Amino acid sequence: MAMSYRNVPTRTVDVDGTPFAYRELGPTTGVPLVFLNHITAVLDDWDPAVVDGLAAERRVILVDLRGVGGSGGVTPDNFEAMAADTVAFAASLGLETVDLLGFSLGGMVAQVVVQQRPDLVRRIILAGTTPAGDEGPAVWGSVLQDAFAKADAQGKHPKQFLFFSPTPASQAAGDAFLARLDERTEDRDTPVTNETIGAQLTAAAKWQQGTSADGLSQVDKPVLVVNGDDDIMAPTSSSFQLARRLPGSQLAIYPDAGHGGIFQYHTLFVRQVLDFLA
Repeated sequence: MAMSYRNVPTRTVDVDGTPFAYRELGPTTGVPLVFLNHITAVLDDWDPAVVDGLAAERRVILVDLRGVGGSGGVTPDNFEAMAADTVAFAASLGLETVDLLGFSLGGMVAQVVVQQRPDLVRRIILAGTTPAGDEGPAVWGSVLQDAFAKADAQGKHPKQFLFFSPTPASQAAGDAFLARLDERTEDRDTPVTNETIGAQLTAAAKWQQGTSADGLSQVDKPVLVVNGDDDIMAPTSSSFQLARRLPGSQLAIYPDAGHGGIFQYHTLFVRQVLDFLA
């Protein structure tokens, strides 16, 4: 059987005494691309079309951080601790240099990692995320509650409202994305707990009140900033702010797309990332 994200085994590695769950795919050589996920997400929430597309040419590593999914420990309530865990995870795998793909909450963690340990990071992709101090993250709790209420009332998945625009084309892309998430039938990850979600929401609220974005102008790494043009979780305007603050950045905005624009336009996104990492 050909290996893909639908069947790649879940592994664990000891990170300072705590088991971290991860999956690895693609070539065994080259600078690995480490995926950092969104709020409430576990390993199974990454789109196989994105993972397999990137793994066709790059070594990719996807991780549940502390307290998330199949990983042990308690989820911290700040991105500085999550970034430190990311660095420790890389060290546990013997990685001296990494590229980072941070989506949503994961993009906030990635911003802290590159400021804490610029020597570890080569290139960064920031998708659907915000710099510290920008609007959006502090209201994630109410946005999630509203999406779950709409999903329950309309018999849909909450991600249809959180990740995709209400247009027919975007909703159809959402249907296709959700179908891909269900293709893995064995060795599924453990869902997040309410405690983890609470800690992530607290971290997001702190991020909106923070000022660590001031250090982004000192980041001397190439950065690809990506978003949809109608993101209700990380306002699209925040992507423009990131691009302005990061001197080595490129910006891509996908039309008729929301927070999950990288999944709606997975073919284009994969090609852009592979070109960017080359």
